[in-house]
Amino acid sequence: MNYFTNTPVGRFRLIAVIEGVSYLALLLIAMPLKYFYASPMAVTYTGWVHGLFFMLYIVTLQKAASEKGWPFKRTFVFFLLSLVPFGSFWVDRKLHREEKEALAVSTKNA
Repeated sequence: MNYFTNTPVGRFRLIAVIEGVSYLALLLIAMPLKYFYASPMAVTYTGWVHGLFFMLYIVTLQKAASEKGWPFKRTFVFFLLSLVPFGSFWVDRKLHREEKEALAVSTKNA
């Protein structure tokens, strides 16, 4: 089984991890460079890349939620978690666990 499958949920999980990494790079690398070493261009470029991945996170979240029929509350919580450092990693782990459980149940019933 691939870690990230070629499904809307799999693509969302992949983008969630990339978005989380870009967010941490912005907060932990680019921001200190800007404020401690007077290098504002680090935030400019890292912020642009993170913004792109954040928009992809929103689009892939919507597609995954639509395909799976997730309730609004779950979708909104996943959106809010993208605003919290390490939140998107939690989303990925939760979805990965659910995928493993569903696979175990389907294997057991087969």
